Amino acid sequence: MITLSLSRLSAAAGMLAVGLTAQTGIASADPDLSPAINTTCSYAQVVSALNAQSPAAGAQLNGSPTAQAALRGFLDSSPDQRRQIAEELESKPQSQPYVQQFAGLVDQVANTCNNY
Repeated sequence: MITLSLSRLSAAAGMLAVGLTAQTGIASADPDLSPAINTTCSYAQVVSALNAQSPAAGAQLNGSPTAQAALRGFLDSSPDQRRQIAEELESKPQSQPYVQQFAGLVDQVANTCNNY
């Protein structure tokens, strides 16, 4: 479940994805997933950015076929579908520690992946 939660977050971040510092309108305490939801980056760009910015998180993603599939699925989805995935993730209490822990990384990757 931890790997799945991380993969959903990575995907939602686009990311691992991948922007979680403002608000999405879901709730005032929730991070903003807009950069991940609206990313135009490819899977390869997101993974390259993740590997460069956080080798440990990159290694975790690269070692998890489940996380890779979730990230690919997220990036292959429309922005509306990505928003639904992000809202679902944020609504699960067991996901909250991961959403908060990886917020900065998701934001960083989503905002820089076009450079890769």
